[in-house]
Amino acid sequence: MSLAFTDIVGLEAAKQALLLLAVNPALAGVAIAATVGSGKSTLARAFAALLPEGAPFVELPVNVTEDRLLGGLDLEATLATGARAIERGLLARAHGGVLYADGLNLLDRSIVAHLMEALASGVVRVEREGLSAVHPARFVLVGAYDPSDGEVPRGLLDRIGLIVPFAPQTDARLRAEVVRRNQLRKGEAEAGALPSASSRLRNEAADDETHMLRAMIADARARLPHVRVHDEQVQALIQAALSLGVEGNRADVFAAQAALAKAALDGRDRVDDDDLRLAVRLVLLPRATRLPEANESYQAQDEQPRAPEEPGRSERDEPNGAPQVQSEQLEALLLSAAEAELPKDVLNLPFAMQQRGRSGSRGAALNNRRGRFVRAVEGDPHGNRIALLQTLVAAAPWQAVRRAGTRSSAQLAIRKEDIRIKRFRDKAGMLYIFAVDASGSMAINRMREAKGAAIRLLQDAYVHRDQVALIAFRGGRAQVLLQPSQSVERAKRELDVLPTGGGTPLASALLTAWELAQQARGRGIAQVTLVLMTDGRANVGLDSQASADKAGLQREIQQLAALLRAHGVRAIVIDTQANYLSRGEAPKLAEWLGGRYVYLPNARAEQIAKALT
Repeated sequence: MSLAFTDIVGLEAAKQALLLLAVNPALAGVAIAATVGSGKSTLARAFAALLPEGAPFVELPVNVTEDRLLGGLDLEATLATGARAIERGLLARAHGGVLYADGLNLLDRSIVAHLMEALASGVVRVEREGLSAVHPARFVLVGAYDPSDGEVPRGLLDRIGLIVPFAPQTDARLRAEVVRRNQLRKGEAEAGALPSASSRLRNEAADDETHMLRAMIADARARLPHVRVHDEQVQALIQAALSLGVEGNRADVFAAQAALAKAALDGRDRVDDDDLRLAVRLVLLPRATRLPEANESYQAQDEQPRAPEEPGRSERDEPNGAPQVQSEQLEALLLSAAEAELPKDVLNLPFAMQQRGRSGSRGAALNNRRGRFVRAVEGDPHGNRIALLQTLVAAAPWQAVRRAGTRSSAQLAIRKEDIRIKRFRDKAGMLYIFAVDASGSMAINRMREAKGAAIRLLQDAYVHRDQVALIAFRGGRAQVLLQPSQSVERAKRELDVLPTGGGTPLASALLTAWELAQQARGRGIAQVTLVLMTDGRANVGLDSQASADKAGLQREIQQLAALLRAHGVRAIVIDTQANYLSRGEAPKLAEWLGGRYVYLPNARAEQIAKALT
C-alpha cells in the first residue's frame, strides 16, 4: 500500500506548496528541490489521491521522446482501419489534472521547450507525419529534481508559480521517525497478507485524513473566487519582489495567487499577513537574485506622527471594510520574513545561480550513434540505426493503396521513402584551453595556479564530458603542454615541469588555441572556451617583422582575435598585472575577442575555476 499524503514525514514546505496548487491551478505548478531518497517522489504520488475525482495523474519519464510527449499516428488503429488515427501524447492526457516529472533538470531541451509552450498556451499542437491536430492540455506541473544534477532551465521555472528550494534535513528526530515508520511498514509486509489490528487502524486514520484534505481542498476551491486581496497588500508584494531582485511581472501575479489560495485554504475571504509571508517564501524568495537593502522608508510607521481620526469614524467605516494598512509597513514585514528564510549565500538560490551563468549546461549535439533518442528522420539506413516504430508509422497510411495496386501477399509493404533513422542527442562537453603567459617574473606563479585550476576542472570532467588543454607561451612561440584530456593523472604528469621566462608571443598562443579549437570541433566538441592568463603585453609576433613593428604586432593579434571570435570560441581574459603597472592591454584584448575580462592580480586556482563556471 502506498503512503498517504499525511503519512510522509518532513517536506513541510513542499506539502504546503502542493496544497496551494490543488486549491488554485492558476499557480501552474510546483518545483521541489531535494536530494535522492528524501521522499519527494513519494510525496508527489501521494498528492494524486487529493485530486478531484477523475483528474488524471500522468508521469513524464526523463527519457520521453517527442512523439510520445506530443502524440502522433496511432499505429495499431491505422493498420486495423486503413485510415489515419491520431493518438494523444502525455501532455494531452494530463489535461485537467497533473503532469509529474521526476528529474525536471534532466529533461532534454526540446522536451522542455514543448512543456513550456503547453504551460503557456494550454494546448498541444501536433504537426508531424502528415498529421495536424490541436489537443487541449491545461494541466498543473509537479516537478522534482536533485540540485546536484544541475539546475532546471530558467524559462521553465519562470512558468511555475511555486518553487521549494533545497533545504537539507538536519532534524535528527524527523530522520529517526522516517526510519521507524519504514521498519514498521517493512515488518507488516513481511508478516503476511492479513494486516494487524493496529495496522488497520492506521490505514483507516490515513484514509480519514485523506478524505478530510480532499473536502478542505474542494471547499477552498469553491471559496477562492470570493477571496479578496487589497491594493496595499499587492503593492507590498511588488515592492518586496523589487527589493529581492525578482525579475518580470509573472512572479508578482503568482505571489498574489498564492496568497489568495492560502486564505481560501484557511477558510477566510480576506488575505492576511500570514498569507503574504507564505507567498514570499514560496514564490518570491526562490527567485531572489540579491539581498534586500536597508531603506529608511521601511522604519516602523509608529515612529511617525499619525493623522488624527475623524470623529465617529473607525476601521469598520472604511470602504469595503478595508483595514488602514500602509504598504511600507507590510513591505518591511515581508522583507523581515524573507531575510529570516534567506540562505547564507543568496547566490545559491536557483534564479541567482542562473543569472550569473551557472546553469550547468555543457551543450548537446545531435548524432546518429549515441546518446538519448530524441527523434526519427528520413535517411539512408546504411550506417545508421533504423527507427522501426516510426518507419511502420510512416508506412501504415499507405497499406490499403499499396495492397490494391499489387498481387503481393505481403502483410506489410514498406518502401524506401518510409524508412526513418534514429537521431540521438548527446552531451557534447566543453574544451577549456588555458593559454598562460609564461614570460616575466610572475610566470611561475601563473603557471602553478593555471595547473591547479585545470586539475580542478578535470575532477568534474567525467560528469560533464569536459576536456582541458594547456598552452604556455614564452620565448619565440607557444607550446602545447597538455593536449585535450579528461585525465587528472595525465595533467599532473605532463604539467610537472612548467617552463618560464623569455618574450611574450601572444599571437602564437592565439593561433595555437584556434588550431586546438578546430581539432576539437572535428571530434564533436561544440563548445570551446579559451582562458587567457596574461597582462596582454605582447612583444613577439608570428614572424620577426611583426616583432619589430608594434603596430604590425597589434594588427596580427586583432586579426587572430577576430578569427577566434568568428568561429564561436568563448574567451575569458584573466588579467594578472597589478593595477599600477597596467596600461589597459588586457581589457582591450578581451574586447577584441568579444570575451569577458576578469581582474585577478593574485589569482588562485579556486578563483580561476570559479570564474569559469
